[in-house]
Amino acid sequence: MLALAFAGLTLALIYTEIARLFRPYTALSPAQLTALVNREDAVVVDLSASGDFEKGHIAGSRNVQASALGPEHKLLAVAKERPVVVVCRSGQASADAAAKLKKAGFTRVHWLDGGIAAWQQAGLPLVKGRG
Repeated sequence: MLALAFAGLTLALIYTEIARLFRPYTALSPAQLTALVNREDAVVVDLSASGDFEKGHIAGSRNVQASALGPEHKLLAVAKERPVVVVCRSGQASADAAAKLKKAGFTRVHWLDGGIAAWQQAGLPLVKGRG
């Protein structure tokens, strides 16, 4: 039984790593996100619920609901060639949204690995209010 469980976990780990290598968007650390915003004027899209966004978000980010995210969104329509970084609280919802944007034709899509939680863990500040 233990050998079977070990084999299952090993296969799951291998699958996860292969999927990570072939995903269509780039994962960023908080430091990489800061550099991308400063150097290339990246558009930061926060998928958090409005209440969570008001409690704390990355400076300069724009709150967009995941259901409204797409190439026709007014914020994103002008940013098709600029770097777009998708952020959420934990990093899970933003990974799905990043894949959706890449499929919609955005060329430079990124995702904050670990989300706002990773941002806070790196000791970086959040802004309160509507932004």
